[in-house]
Amino acid sequence: MSNNMSSDEILKAVFPLLNGPDLASCMSVCKHWQQIAQDDYFWKCLCARKWPSTCKNPSPPVTYHKLFKTFYKREHRRTLLPPRISLNDLEFYIDIWADDEILFSQVIQGPALRKGMWTPPPGICDTLKYHLEGPEYKMTLPVDPKFAVPYTQTVSVSVLVSRKDTNKVACIINKSMFDYIDRSAYRALAFDYLVFSPIYPFVSGIRAWISLLFMEHGEEGIIDVFGVEMDFCDAANSEDEVLWLLDMLDWK
Repeated sequence: MSNNMSSDEILKAVFPLLNGPDLASCMSVCKHWQQIAQDDYFWKCLCARKWPSTCKNPSPPVTYHKLFKTFYKREHRRTLLPPRISLNDLEFYIDIWADDEILFSQVIQGPALRKGMWTPPPGICDTLKYHLEGPEYKMTLPVDPKFAVPYTQTVSVSVLVSRKDTNKVACIINKSMFDYIDRSAYRALAFDYLVFSPIYPFVSGIRAWISLLFMEHGEEGIIDVFGVEMDFCDAANSEDEVLWLLDMLDWK
């Protein structure tokens, strides 16, 4: 650099060569540097490298500084606001059939399904134990008394949920069959796609999963079901996320 250049001229020559984080760091050095680095020309240079088309608009809608600061990197996962409903507001109606015979039919209060509220019985296989103790958010409850199901029977499930705060009901699972039995993990799985309120027209393809948790029966070809598990792992992996998801259902 020429010895005749002032410090301001040197900064104005160097700042366009910096990347975004370094230019932002320069703004925190002192008020003088901050005043110079706030010149939108420097931020326009950065935007020209990342989104050249934005510099072709003679009157951009926002400053290049704001544009770059807002979008230069992917935003991290946001913290959810507290959900508008709680498990205390909910009741779940769970019905399980084998062919046309009812096996399990209960009204379950929401808090009873909270993760960690139920300890599975001793003697379950290690694979199932590790699954239930995993970090994923699973809503589980015991089946009391246990019931036995032959592999040859068609087992199906329906789950409705009601809201005490609005006296409305929504469907989570509508007579879905347990058409996959994982004998190594001692789980039989069924699912259904959630139906959301029309005010969320672009939300789709999210499944509610429900599993029968079982142990081997003394007789071959029969399973002893001791628990039920429900999760929404396609989109929700915490209690707050599940509650937000349920709040979006098509409540009638």
